[in-house]
Amino acid sequence: MTMKTGTRLGLICGLTALIALVIWQGIGEITAALTAAGWGLLLVTVFHLLPMLSSSLCWRGLFPAEYRPSLPRLLQARWIGESINGLLPVAQIGGELAKARWMMHHKIPGSVAGASVVVELTITLMTQILFTLIGLALLLLQLEPGLNLVLSIILGIVAIGALLFIFYSAQRQRFFSKIAHLVNHIAGGREWLSMSGGADQLDTAIEHIYGNKKVLAIASAWRLLSWIVGTGEVWLLMYFLGTPISLAEALLLESLGQAIRAAGFLIPASLGIQEGGFLLLGAVLGIPPHTALALSLGKRIRELILGLPGLLVWQFAIGQRLWQRRQVEQATESGSL
Repeated sequence: MTMKTGTRLGLICGLTALIALVIWQGIGEITAALTAAGWGLLLVTVFHLLPMLSSSLCWRGLFPAEYRPSLPRLLQARWIGESINGLLPVAQIGGELAKARWMMHHKIPGSVAGASVVVELTITLMTQILFTLIGLALLLLQLEPGLNLVLSIILGIVAIGALLFIFYSAQRQRFFSKIAHLVNHIAGGREWLSMSGGADQLDTAIEHIYGNKKVLAIASAWRLLSWIVGTGEVWLLMYFLGTPISLAEALLLESLGQAIRAAGFLIPASLGIQEGGFLLLGAVLGIPPHTALALSLGKRIRELILGLPGLLVWQFAIGQRLWQRRQVEQATESGSL
């Protein structure tokens, strides 16, 4: 089975699960809850800029001083990357490639851009595990969860941690080219390695970042802060949905909800996976099932509000670069005649 076939099957399964859950819990009740939230969904969308800012500051610190891009430029790239990862079937990889390409098209060397994205992705996974452990501690200390739920979350943490260890080891042992060839295959055969200056230069740039422990510590702090600030999105959504919760409960929902979504990365946008996760977590907190589903769909609405313009900007930028390349080719052909 090819990657594209698997992605299509995953998309079909995810959509089917999502539709089944919505029908099961009542379309009318879920729609009423989202309608009641009204303009609050726009406020939630604006609030999301705060965790985006914090994660962009994490990424910015990983660039060498001589190549460090402006914060607005990084926010643009992160916006586009999140839009691609959230709305397209790219297994959470396409957005990272787009971020690197965006930096490269703005005069950042390919090896520097690629290395910053790889290390930032590692930091993201590492801090997400820590964030998930915080949520799991809240679940165990303040509530009485079912054993199956706890075991499932612990198993997910172990799995993510194992993948992170493998990914980190690959970077430190300088055989990143093998990982990059896999990325090229997933990305449809694009020669990302050639764009980023080759495996050797990419490995060297990665080693340079890992050699600065202070930079890594500061970047990790910014990324962990972005996870924690993202808790406010859940808190606001629940408030506008008419079911206020405490900040501790919001942190629990956000941390474990993000972990469940990450575990379902093979399903495009974790369709159905995220919704099922919020249903389970909502049951633990005593949140009505239709409200838990409305919470998940509210987060997806935020992704659409921010993501659709991000995809349009990305497509416009690609079209503009293709047009410029064509103009150069035509000028070259005319000059050779």
